[in-house]
Amino acid sequence: MRARTATLRLWLPALLTAALISIAVSPSGAAEDKNGKPSISIKANPAMGFAPMRVVMTADLKGGSDDYAEFYCAAVEWDIVALDGKGDGNKSEQRLECDPYEPGKSEIKRRYVREQIFRFPGEYTIRFSLKQKDKVVGGGRTSLRVRGGLGDGLTQ
Repeated sequence: MRARTATLRLWLPALLTAALISIAVSPSGAAEDKNGKPSISIKANPAMGFAPMRVVMTADLKGGSDDYAEFYCAAVEWDIVALDGKGDGNKSEQRLECDPYEPGKSEIKRRYVREQIFRFPGEYTIRFSLKQKDKVVGGGRTSLRVRGGLGDGLTQ
């Protein structure tokens, strides 16, 4: 039994690090394209834990041009989907008011953050989208796992 515990202690940090790295990578492995479109990286921190769990979700726009027209003043949508259809899933959209776009002068926002407390165990998909009117112009997603917490009467 001691050998198993020691092995688990050695491998657990490596597994958690690998999981966090895989979550931070853009789902399409997107690199900056020829037109200057930034890639979008989504993270949930922590990506796994016990209910109730406070999670900070971050979307970072990396590379590309600072005045990429499709991402300027885009509406932001966070869609949290409980894979079992229960739990803390929800959707929110925020539209910004901005000055008219000017090439070479207007700057895109590079970081979006949302915080949520997950009270129910389950597996969740977190989707982030940038929209112009009703058209999605960029986005990404990541996963989150919430286990039943102590004293909540829920187990998983």
